[in-house]
Amino acid sequence: MLHAADIGIGLARAIRAAVSGRPGGVYLDLPAKLFGQVMNADAGQKSLVKVIDAAPAQIPGPDSIKRALDVLKSAKKPLIILGKGAAYAQADDAIKAFVEKSGIPFLPMSMAKGLLPDTHPQCAGAARSTVLKDSDVVMLIGARLNWLLSHGKGKSWGDAPKKFIQIDIEPKEMDSNVEIVAPVVGDIGSCVSALLQGMGGNWPAPPADWAKAVQSKRDDNVAKMAPRLMNNNSPMDYHGALGVLRTIIKERPDAILVNEGANTLDLARGIIDMYKPRKRIDVGTWGIMGIGMGYCIAAAVETGKPVLAVEGDSAFGFSGMEVETICRYNLPVCVVVFNNDGIYRGTDVNPTGGKDVAPTVFVKGARYDKMMEAFGGVGVNVTSPDELKRAVNAAMDSGKPTLINAVLDPAAGSESGRIGNLNPQSVLKKK
Repeated sequence: MLHAADIGIGLARAIRAAVSGRPGGVYLDLPAKLFGQVMNADAGQKSLVKVIDAAPAQIPGPDSIKRALDVLKSAKKPLIILGKGAAYAQADDAIKAFVEKSGIPFLPMSMAKGLLPDTHPQCAGAARSTVLKDSDVVMLIGARLNWLLSHGKGKSWGDAPKKFIQIDIEPKEMDSNVEIVAPVVGDIGSCVSALLQGMGGNWPAPPADWAKAVQSKRDDNVAKMAPRLMNNNSPMDYHGALGVLRTIIKERPDAILVNEGANTLDLARGIIDMYKPRKRIDVGTWGIMGIGMGYCIAAAVETGKPVLAVEGDSAFGFSGMEVETICRYNLPVCVVVFNNDGIYRGTDVNPTGGKDVAPTVFVKGARYDKMMEAFGGVGVNVTSPDELKRAVNAAMDSGKPTLINAVLDPAAGSESGRIGNLNPQSVLKKK
């Protein structure tokens, strides 16, 4: 925008672009010369634009709805994947009704967790590997076949042929990585409502052997994991610490959970159950670090709800100084830093044999809680799950800015995603 009189229409266009279609950020360019301009206040008031119907419904075509239902009805091993687009749509009741009426197992992506509780009998989160590998028809609702889902192909999807149904507001998303046999283009609420209507009153349940196989695998995995989540080791491991936080979120389902890290993120996604929609915020598609503290501030200001941030020590390091902002505005944020002295673990050695520590190793015994104390917040150092539980509950009850330095075993953790395998290998070394 080059003229002050255009600010109103520029903001209106930015708002419409941000919230219509696939929502996202918008860059509004205000050049320096604009700030020196002067205009009459009354004229400025009249130049403001009221944004009407900023995100209009985009109704799907009837043929696409029938095609999707025909494919879904033919499935022997159907699966529904809920993505963050389904959460953004805020069509919670319609999505819940559709999933339950279909009887199909569903897999929530990280920021779709809570659309239906992770403890819902149809939730296949604890049987993720099985349902991805063995399913024959997969319906994507606001989810994309990007790297988080291995682009819809490869080892994690198994050898069984797959048919994909995709519901998305962006037409160009269809066929982005694999063939979509039943594309449904429109806003999630309109699409799911049309599917519900098209299902009629006698929609057949999925084959009982498929539902039973998913339930059996889920129950087995939950039973195997339970003892690991209940340990009280000191220093802690990831499972003992996350087991405590899992219980706290269950008891406080309205709290906002912010999560970032490597092992801290990977494991928390599967361990901490969510019970309400849009209560979990993590790095999402891009897998970046450094967003946690900004997310905490925004969540606390926008919702007024208590915020629990579960941070890896490396991830926290990217934006940890934002705890000053949290303290400055006295926000109800409890930050838990999983401190195992390094990236992945704190026991690595310098591969060159030099005197410096390995690049993945941090200062031993670092006290992140002292940072929070320096800005007037509450700092707590804990070494066991019992201590962690007491400290987090106290912080959430008080609403005071708190940082808990959760001391983990330096040997706890592993290389996230085995990305080291991508490093170039020396031909000489192989010989």
